[in-house]
Amino acid sequence: MTPRDLTTLFTPKSVAVLGATERPGAVGEAVFRNLLHNHYQGVVYPINFRAKQVMSVKAAPSLTALGEVVDLAILVVPTAAVLPAIEECGQLGVKNVSVITAGFKEVGGEGIVLENKLKDLVKKYGINLMGPNCLGHINTDPEVSLNASFARRMPIRGNLGFISQSGALCGAILDYAAAKNIGFSKFISFGNKADVSEIDFLNYLSDDPATDVIIMYLEDLVEGRSFIDLAREITGERKKRKPILAIKTGRTAQGAAAAASHTGSLAGSDEVYDALFAQAGVLRVDTVEDLFDYATAFANQPIPKGNRVAILTNAGGPGIMTTDACVRNGLEVPRLSEPTLKALEKALPAMASTKNPVDVVGDALHDRYKAALDVLVTEPNVDSIIVLVTPQNMTDVAEIAEEVAKANEAHKDDPDRKTIVGTFMGSVDMACGADLLKERGVPSYKFPESAVRSLGQMVAYERWLARPRTDVKEFNVDTTKAKSIIDGAIADGRTQLPEIESLELLKSYGFPVPAFGHAADPEKAVAAAEELGYPVVLKISSPDILHKTDVGGVKLNLKDAAAVRAAAKDILETSAKLRPNARIWGVTVEPMSKPGREVILGMTRDPRFGPILMFGLGGVYTELLKDVSFRLAPVRELGAIRMVDSLKTKALFDTFRGTPPADKEAIYDAIERLSQLVVDFPNIKEMDINPMLVYPAGEGAAVVDARIILDVA
Repeated sequence: MTPRDLTTLFTPKSVAVLGATERPGAVGEAVFRNLLHNHYQGVVYPINFRAKQVMSVKAAPSLTALGEVVDLAILVVPTAAVLPAIEECGQLGVKNVSVITAGFKEVGGEGIVLENKLKDLVKKYGINLMGPNCLGHINTDPEVSLNASFARRMPIRGNLGFISQSGALCGAILDYAAAKNIGFSKFISFGNKADVSEIDFLNYLSDDPATDVIIMYLEDLVEGRSFIDLAREITGERKKRKPILAIKTGRTAQGAAAAASHTGSLAGSDEVYDALFAQAGVLRVDTVEDLFDYATAFANQPIPKGNRVAILTNAGGPGIMTTDACVRNGLEVPRLSEPTLKALEKALPAMASTKNPVDVVGDALHDRYKAALDVLVTEPNVDSIIVLVTPQNMTDVAEIAEEVAKANEAHKDDPDRKTIVGTFMGSVDMACGADLLKERGVPSYKFPESAVRSLGQMVAYERWLARPRTDVKEFNVDTTKAKSIIDGAIADGRTQLPEIESLELLKSYGFPVPAFGHAADPEKAVAAAEELGYPVVLKISSPDILHKTDVGGVKLNLKDAAAVRAAAKDILETSAKLRPNARIWGVTVEPMSKPGREVILGMTRDPRFGPILMFGLGGVYTELLKDVSFRLAPVRELGAIRMVDSLKTKALFDTFRGTPPADKEAIYDAIERLSQLVVDFPNIKEMDINPMLVYPAGEGAAVVDARIILDVA
C-alpha cells in the first residue's frame, strides 16, 4: 500500500477554521483559540459569514472569499453544512480537511448516509480527511506548534506519538499526561476514520523523526491484514524500529453462523485482536495507566538485552515484593558474579546484603546508593536495574535520585548499557526524587509492580526483535481436486460438506488422512470394513447432519462383520427417523486409529480480517478447557510454532510422566497446510479438524474427523 502524504496535514503553513467564533463554550471558539494562543508558526484564518473579526483577527465569510488556498481546513460547522464545505474545499484545491463536527455514522441512520457521501466527495477531490467526529490533532514541534483541536491544553514536547479513535478519552489523557510530565511528538484523534485511518497515521509516525514510540487507543480495525503487515514492519523490520503499544476496546461483529463450529464459537473479538497484535509485534495493554507506564520506559531507556534484573533497595520487604513481581512477569533475578559480590562487600557496610536483591538497608544515604550503582552498572550477569527507595527519616531523596540519574547518564554510550528504572515508593515525600528522575530520562514508579511490568514489556519487545524471521510456506497440493469438491457442493446448494467430502478435501492438501471407505448400506459397509481391516468406526454420511452424535451417528471399535452390519443398520434407521428431511448418503467407514494426543485445528472467517486459524487441545477438552490459540492466515512458519507454544497446556506435547514427546513437526505442518487451504478458497467459511491424533515424535498424526462449512452466497 502506497503511504499517503500527510506532511501538510501536520505541518501546514496556513490553516482556516470554518465555524471560528468568539462565543464562549463553542467548539469553534476552542479550536481557533488553541491555534492562536499556542504559538502556531503559520497563518490562521477565521471563517465566519456573520462576524467581521474573531479574536481580533479579520474574518472571511467563506473560503472562497478568503482568496487563498490553505494547507488545512478545520470544519466546526453544523452537520448539514459539512458536505457543502467539503465541496468548496475540493473546488478550491484544499488537500487537508479535519472535520471536528459530529452527527455521522456514530448516530446511525441518516448519519451513515451522510458519511458515505462524505467519503465519495473526498475521494473525488483527493482530499486527506480526518474524522468526522474527532477532537483534532496536535504537533508539538516548536517550528510548527500546531494545536488543531479543542483540547483544554497543549501537551509538552516529547517523543511519544499518540493515535486515538476516541476524542473524549484524549482530553482525559492530556490532563493525565500533564500531571505526569509526559510529552508527545504528535497527538491524533481520528474519530470515525471516514478517510484517513490508523493505517495512514501509523505510516506517517513510522517515518516521523520526532516519534520514537507509538501508542494507540482503538475501538475497531477494518484493515486487519494491512495493519499486521505495516505494524510488523514498523516494530521489527525497518532500520529505525519503533515499539507500538495499544489498548483495544469494543467488539467485532461475528457472523450469524459463528457457533456452527468450535472455532467460530471460541473466536471472540478479544482473541482475534490478541492474534492480530501478536503477529504484528504490537504490545497489547489493558489500562491507560499501564499504557503510559510502559511508554515512558520505552521512550527514555534502551531496550534490555535480556530478562536478567538486579534489584537495589533500602528495605528488605519491597526487595522481596520486586523479586516476586519479576518472577510473575517472566524476569530473572540472577546471582551476581563473584567480582561484583566482592566489590559490593568492599563498598557497602557489613550489615548490607550484597546478594540480589542488593539491600543497602534503611539508613542508606545517597553515597551508599552511588557505591552500589557504580558496581551494578558493570555487572555482566544483569541487563536491567530497578532502584527502590522507601522513605525513612534520614533518606535524602533528591540526592539519591541525582545519583541514579548520573549513573544512567554516565553510561549512555556504553554498548552494554543497563536499562535503569526507579521506584521511589510513595507520593508526597518521594515526589521530588521521582520528578528529578523523569526530567533526567529515568522512568520512576510509585510501586515496584509497575516498574517490573514495564520492564517485562520491554523484554517482550526485545524477544520480538530477536526472533528468527520465517516465511509463509507453500505446499504442492491438488487444488484442482479441492476446487471440484467445493464447487460441486456449492452447485448443489449445500452449505456444509459431509465427512467423506471433508476428508477428501483435506487429503488433496496433504493432511494426514488415513484410508477410509463409504458405504450406502450395511452389506457394503461390511465389505469396506473387510478391506480396511478391523476394528473400524462407522459414521453417518449426510450433507444435512452437522453434529453426528446428535442422531447416534457414530459407532466405535467394531471388531467383526456382524458388529458392522448391526451398527450400519442402526445408524441409518435412527438418522432417518430423527432427521426425516435429511439426505442420507450412507455411512463412512474408517479404521480405528491408535491412541494419540487429541488436538483441534480450525478456522473461522471474520468479516473484517478474513481467515482466523485456531489450534488447541481436541476432543472433549476443546470446549471444557478452551485452551486455544489464534492467528490470522496466512501464517508464517514461526507463527505455527507459536500457536502451539502459547497454549497453557503446551507441556503436554513434551515428555510427560514417561510419555514420549509429541510429533510437533506434524502439528506445525498441519497448521500451515490449513492456512494455505483457507487462503486459497475464500468460500470456506468455517471448519474444524477435531480431533487430529498426534503420535510420538517422528510418527506423524492422523485426521480422525472434520467439519467444513461453506459460504454459498
